[in-house]
Amino acid sequence: MNPVSWRQSSYCQESASCVNVARGERDTIVLRESEQPEVILTTTRTRLRTFISAAKAGQFDHIDGAGR
Repeated sequence: MNPVSWRQSSYCQESASCVNVARGERDTIVLRESEQPEVILTTTRTRLRTFISAAKAGQFDHIDGAGR
């Protein structure tokens, strides 16, 4: 993977655990958590947009540890 320019929310505190996002190769989006930057997830704009919309709509509010 080519070097990426990571961005993080301006709401993220200096000592907080934050999600970083960057533009990846071939129209992908890459994500990482600031406390484990070596773990990188890759997705597409469409899938990330769908996930964020579902989270905002509360679709994950009542999921238990078994994924239900």
